[in-house]
Amino acid sequence: MVMDLFTLQKYVYFAKFVYIAQIFVTMKLALFGRNTEYLDLQNLILLLEKLRRHEGVELYCYAPIHDAIMGACANFIGSGVFSSHSDLPSDVELFLSLGGDGTFLESLTFIRDRGIPVAGINFGRLGFLTTARAGEDDEWVDKILSGNYTVQERTLLHLRSEEYMLPDLFYPYALNEITLQRKSPVMLEITVYIDGKPLPNYMADGILIGSATGSTAYSLSIGGPIVTPDSKVLIIAPIAPHNLNVRPIIVPETSKIELSYVTRGEDALLTADNRSAILPQKTRIMISKADFSLNSISVNNSFIEALSQKLLWGVDKRNMLK
Repeated sequence: MVMDLFTLQKYVYFAKFVYIAQIFVTMKLALFGRNTEYLDLQNLILLLEKLRRHEGVELYCYAPIHDAIMGACANFIGSGVFSSHSDLPSDVELFLSLGGDGTFLESLTFIRDRGIPVAGINFGRLGFLTTARAGEDDEWVDKILSGNYTVQERTLLHLRSEEYMLPDLFYPYALNEITLQRKSPVMLEITVYIDGKPLPNYMADGILIGSATGSTAYSLSIGGPIVTPDSKVLIIAPIAPHNLNVRPIIVPETSKIELSYVTRGEDALLTADNRSAILPQKTRIMISKADFSLNSISVNNSFIEALSQKLLWGVDKRNMLK
């Protein structure tokens, strides 16, 4: 009986230890934003206050964000500052992207293949990729910090070339799309191979290789199809083709795509999301699915609702007159 009481006491002490340990568990968050001059500082300060009310939250700020905060709130004390992917703390557990879709895309260049979940907080206009909007109902903060969210694994595109060395600052992975497009007012003649099999040449201003996530971005504006983010496909869409018979095509995301081009004008522009470089003529580039993905946080987000609310999909003014 004494042994039983002793064992019971051990369990009680252990339970208390676990409870106390949980109270003091820290969560390390990184705050990132690009165009700080466009950020609503009032909403940013409110967000910081909400985050800091949670016990154990450590905030690491992108240097320009830190400077903007200090300019508006001199008593702010963060846990650290980072300026690139190389000095982003290795144990960051959550990455908050403060801005619009462009900021969310640039988050990839900081996270890279580390698998850190990203939550986009919309301080911009459209914010199609974002999880929540700054200044609105902030219940999402509690949900995210308590782990009450789902993670969507977003397919990434990988760009490489055996004939051309990309600039050092050109990160060769993209979340939305990789494009090849004219830099001067002269068309490109683009050669495309899918898994070694040729497509008819494209006479166009350019060509886009998009992911499922990117179907609602540049691809949409050039007539590409809308596909759900979990679709295992890649989109090949010409940009302003000089042929009425050329249409976008969808291929499996396991496809290996090879591109090259010739033109009578200047060398073309190669882009990966919001990064760009000049690609010499006749240079072959290969595009394929990356061997890692971007983990995007979703808090009760519906793709169909986002289409309706942010892109006004199916909106008919006639229905509003009733």
